Amino acid sequence: MPTVIAIAAHPDDIEFVMAGTLLLLGEAGWELHYLNLSSGNLGSTTMSPAKTAQVRRKEAQAAARELGAAWHAPFCRDLEIFYDARALRRLGAVIREVAPDVILTHSPQDYMEDHMNTSRLAVSAAFLRAMPGYTTTPVRRAVQKPVTIYHANPHGLRDQLRRRIHPGAFVETTGVHARKTAALECHRSQHGFLDATQGMSSYVRTMDDLSREVGTLSGRFRHAEGWRRHLHWGFCGQDDDPLRTALGRRYVINRRYEESLNGAP
Repeated sequence: MPTVIAIAAHPDDIEFVMAGTLLLLGEAGWELHYLNLSSGNLGSTTMSPAKTAQVRRKEAQAAARELGAAWHAPFCRDLEIFYDARALRRLGAVIREVAPDVILTHSPQDYMEDHMNTSRLAVSAAFLRAMPGYTTTPVRRAVQKPVTIYHANPHGLRDQLRRRIHPGAFVETTGVHARKTAALECHRSQHGFLDATQGMSSYVRTMDDLSREVGTLSGRFRHAEGWRRHLHWGFCGQDDDPLRTALGRRYVINRRYEESLNGAP
């Protein structure tokens, strides 16, 4: 059975930009895994960090159940997802244990350092999966198996310098949008927090607006998620694109993006 793991920074990040693709892969018979690196301990203006982490842990577990995914425990704290040996060894162990065919993770460019560091960690942890000399925590044997990495849209489809980021491919999520919404709604503690701290008047509406915007960019879908495929060296074959194989007509390549990779205007 093919396997996919979604690796994000905080509880609810997966639901914002990755959950639709996860659900479609689940419908196609894939095994699903769900990991947010941070406990989400700073995600409240009313609860203590310790209490917030407890609440958000339960919410993430509920969301993973809603998606039909195996949940993996976080091992970092908010604003302390660092690209360091400790985090890399912990994440490397998860990837070796899961042995995924596909990794879904954040954009390398995003508005928040936690997101970008998670992306970097996911890439390096995938790279070391096959290196027997690298010791993970806990110890897991190296895995000699190809893996393809896909990067999700950054928040607002822009990088940290406000530049527009265009998806390399679109996945139609219209048919699973209600289930994606239900998974996001499991993160009830975030409703007021995101409004107060990041100007998101409704975290569900924000996700819905982004999903519709990506669908519009596709030129054919009502709701969609966008992805950019990581360079293959050290991970998989040059032409490997397992999302395209698994999702068929629900997966559409952005030809203009592909052409731009070779310097075309």
